[in-house]
Amino acid sequence: MTITRVGVVGAGLMGSGIAQVSAAGGYRTVVREVSRELLDRGLTKIAASLDRLVKRGKATVEQKEQTLKNLSGTTALEELGECELVIEAVTEDIAVKKEVFGALDAICKPEAIFATNTSSLTVTEMAVVTRRPEQFVGLHFFNPVPIMQLVEVVRTIQTNQATFDTVFKWAQSVGKVPIACKDNSGFVVNLLLVPYLLSAIRAVERGTASIEDIDRGMSLGCGHPMGPLTLLDFVGLDTIYSIANIMFDEYREAQYAPPPLLKQMVQAGFYGRKSGRGFYDYGPAGPVPAELGL
Repeated sequence: MTITRVGVVGAGLMGSGIAQVSAAGGYRTVVREVSRELLDRGLTKIAASLDRLVKRGKATVEQKEQTLKNLSGTTALEELGECELVIEAVTEDIAVKKEVFGALDAICKPEAIFATNTSSLTVTEMAVVTRRPEQFVGLHFFNPVPIMQLVEVVRTIQTNQATFDTVFKWAQSVGKVPIACKDNSGFVVNLLLVPYLLSAIRAVERGTASIEDIDRGMSLGCGHPMGPLTLLDFVGLDTIYSIANIMFDEYREAQYAPPPLLKQMVQAGFYGRKSGRGFYDYGPAGPVPAELGL
């Protein structure tokens, strides 16, 4: 199938980024949110992102204007009915995602391909609520979507080859580097990354080293661009806690079990950068290592 129109469900952090790269790739793209307020917020985010790219010399004014011309927003799910590819980027809640795909299945044309941007849930569980599981894939982008090159393209045991090939080529056409993954919770990146991050939290719990020295050790010793605790704060401790719980439920392996310290920090509202405090305090003097009473 030739993809000319792309629908994106959700205009939050990930959805707005996906809509932006799709429109920038030359596709007529419609992004849907549940309210006008959330939609406007998402469209404003896209415009600001494009402005930053122009300012940094990563895009021209003409490219920005063409991207915005390719993009439209709606609060009506029905307006995605003519899209050949529909990408879901709503909250990481399986019940919500299944509800969205059930509704889309009744709206979209039979040949349309469905994709989920889930980072940890299994794709099959969503695919089977539709009448087109063979036309269903995972399409996991990374944050920030306009900057990060990688996309995980996930095939289930039901995905047909034509669907996989079409989506893989589409990801390349919007400037991304896709990798092929099978449908296991966490795919490739989170399957390996989450245990590493949880191990860093356990090292803090045990008093193995200070927060700063754990980060320095992994940055300077392994050449990582940032240490694991800094990365946890950047991604969001609440996000990692949710992903770890999903993966532990799937695999029942200790390496995916959230450490008590992570649970306590989430309960206390210490989510990282977005809340102003995580493993580091992002106050006026910050970032400085947070006092965790350990």
